[in-house]
Amino acid sequence: MIFRQLFEPESSTYTYLFGCRETGQAILLDPVMETVGRDLALIQQLGLRLAYTLDTHIHADHISSACRLRSLTGCKVAYPAMDGLPCADIGIAEDKPLTMGTLAFKPLHTPGHTDTHHCYLVDRGDTLRVFTGDALLIDGCGRTDFQNGSSEALYRSVREKIFTLPEDTLVYPSHDYQHRHVSTVLQERERNPRLGDTKSLEEFTGIMANLNLPYPRKIDIAVPANRLCGDCPDDAPEALRRIGDKSFQGVPA
Repeated sequence: MIFRQLFEPESSTYTYLFGCRETGQAILLDPVMETVGRDLALIQQLGLRLAYTLDTHIHADHISSACRLRSLTGCKVAYPAMDGLPCADIGIAEDKPLTMGTLAFKPLHTPGHTDTHHCYLVDRGDTLRVFTGDALLIDGCGRTDFQNGSSEALYRSVREKIFTLPEDTLVYPSHDYQHRHVSTVLQERERNPRLGDTKSLEEFTGIMANLNLPYPRKIDIAVPANRLCGDCPDDAPEALRRIGDKSFQGVPA
């Protein structure tokens, strides 16, 4: 497997590139509009062909490049089936994993940050990776106060779907605001200040209820665009930049 972790600084978003050596196909997980040129150049450099884009959820802090990449490459757009997006070519669900060549992406429905949020498990035999979107961050988690979020649901999602994975499973989040790249299930179980082993549901819901987070200023542009798989007016990315400041969808503890 070819694997790259890529970073977009405006939204502090990690995009993940996966390549299948046998078929020459590639998948981009959580691609960002502003990095289309970078992503396509890397795919070409690696001798791959983009087959799919895949998103963990409908993002509120940046615009997905899924639709733009489809128009440029002919790739297929995959989203959680629960989102019911007419713009998506493929609906992903726990009983409908995405397979590309020798690579399989097992969806884990992990509501809480949003009600349709999914993580993706990639098992390469010697290494198990879970891509946690905004559900679980390194030493933190995504906020739960919009897009049908729920602190109770997020607590259950992380505890029942992620923390039950083998402890050496690598954890790759969709965001990090402190330039950290990867964690493990064991590390997050032991030291995550919001969701670690010592935190009860009552403690977690209390933490989330008292964050006093500002209204996410980019949500009114990003969410409508992402409900169209990133199909938006040409000036929408610039409008997000004019808003300025980072829109912290998963505020660190």
